[in-house]
Amino acid sequence: MQWETVIGLEIHTQLATKSKIFSGSSTAFGADPNTQASLIDLGMPGVLPVLNKEAVRCAVRFGKAIGAHVADRSVFARKNYFYPDLPKGYQISQYELPVVGVGEVDIMLDDGETKTIGVTRAHLEEDAGKSLHEDFHGMTGIDLNRAGTPLLEIVSEPDMRSAKEAVAYAKKIHQIVTYIGICDGNMQEGSFRMDANVSVRPKGQQEFGTRAELKNINSFRFLEKAINFEVERQIDLIEDGGKVIQETRLYDANKDETRSMRTKEEANDYRYFPDPDLLPLEIDEAFIADVIASMPELPDARRTRFEADYGLSAYDAEVMTSTRAQADYYETVAKVSGDAKLAANWVMGELAAALNKATMEITESPVDADALGQLVARIKDNTISGKIAKDVFAAMWDGEGSADEVIEAKGLKQITDSGAIEALVDEVIAANPDQVENFRNADPAKQPKMLGFFVGQIMKKSQGKANPQQVNELLRKKLGG
Repeated sequence: MQWETVIGLEIHTQLATKSKIFSGSSTAFGADPNTQASLIDLGMPGVLPVLNKEAVRCAVRFGKAIGAHVADRSVFARKNYFYPDLPKGYQISQYELPVVGVGEVDIMLDDGETKTIGVTRAHLEEDAGKSLHEDFHGMTGIDLNRAGTPLLEIVSEPDMRSAKEAVAYAKKIHQIVTYIGICDGNMQEGSFRMDANVSVRPKGQQEFGTRAELKNINSFRFLEKAINFEVERQIDLIEDGGKVIQETRLYDANKDETRSMRTKEEANDYRYFPDPDLLPLEIDEAFIADVIASMPELPDARRTRFEADYGLSAYDAEVMTSTRAQADYYETVAKVSGDAKLAANWVMGELAAALNKATMEITESPVDADALGQLVARIKDNTISGKIAKDVFAAMWDGEGSADEVIEAKGLKQITDSGAIEALVDEVIAANPDQVENFRNADPAKQPKMLGFFVGQIMKKSQGKANPQQVNELLRKKLGG
């Protein structure tokens, strides 16, 4: 039997506010346990939550970024369940009336096709605390620093049909929320976490199969591996005569498997009801207009503009706009250098390799965008060759100064004097009579490759400073190739 996979994602994005969603406690990561939890976060009686306006602004930003309807009236509800890291015994969330309604995002598939994924809703809620096990033998410690941290839970339609599609969608949401500045996207610190609802059904069947929820995945790689394992597990289970049960499962990256955590509750198990301590959230047109006015250019629009304004290929434009920081960096290099394509090549090539080797983000690069733009400009105006530029870049990376300072200090200016280059060409031709004869007697189709020997000799004699284009032209003229 052929099976079809059905996947929906719930993505928890921690909003980039300085204080929590209902209290003034700090949201800074890494503080000592329980030092950033107020009486409100601790769920003490007699205290009242006060909604953080900045969290609402973040939610509206996201809604507008995906073309969704932003509700002029939404309601906070109590989602009742009892976990040790939830002091109140309920989570303040939104249910029937979320702040962001139906929207959609486009993802690019491996074959280059575009697929639209529906977003069911995005709602505001508070995060729970964190259970600690490592330092408490046989017991569990609770850190409530995270309790009350503002989240926007983004719920998709079950539109994805493979783990790769799910990863592409998750990456697109990550790109959007970091572009518009509502989430730092730091997955290691838990700022961007994913739950995947996975089921299988016989191909052609309309009815969904029973789903399992894979909880709290904080890596795109793990998301793909967890879904693939779960799909195989469900298919094997059904084909062996078993039944998939609705449950929540954890992904164990060490064993590359999912395992049962608890049976999955239905919505009515949570006994949602409007929170009596919070008024309905009402958003007027002026607030939305103010949010829209402050929105940056979105990644899809920027990619299209890069193709139009800088003549980049679709692939190059996609890479250059993968993050807002990369797009900003590239755009500066392109403008300073005056050569958009060469700028893209350097950002994707030498810079990316150096960053990967040093495990740095582009925002941490020791060679800033303006400095790289000046280096690329020196290639464009023939001050140095592309090969020499790599040595200059390495020196800049090591802090030896700007492109001009390194070129001057190391005497790396390109030789463009035609007389000097011709002398080098004559010298190499005279020293290699056998290679010259072979070249002249060779099949014309093989001559371009054979020319490389002479070019290499001349570049060696010039210590890499001879202009390669002039060298090639003079060689062809003198060798008759």
